[in-house]
Amino acid sequence: MKGVSVLVSPLSRGKVYPCAGPRLAGTRSRSKVILAIVLFVFVFMPCGCSSYEQMGETTAEGRRRHQRNLRIQRQQLMADLDMLLLLDKPSKLTDKRIP
Repeated sequence: MKGVSVLVSPLSRGKVYPCAGPRLAGTRSRSKVILAIVLFVFVFMPCGCSSYEQMGETTAEGRRRHQRNLRIQRQQLMADLDMLLLLDKPSKLTDKRIP
């Protein structure tokens, strides 16, 4: 068992069990790759494509497009919240108005 890490326990009654030493080397390199990908995502996700314009579009047009998209998304979010909280329709619990 040359080059293989082994586990000898006092409870094993002299039996030798090979450890997962060589298998951990692949796991370590895999975890480094996953860590690198996660760090890459967290570094570039907040930045993204920070320029407003696309090809054939001025900066002002890009900014207007972004502002319009944000306004529409905000309106859709408020409509969804109103629907969730049942504020989009009258309750119809009573036909009398309470002063």
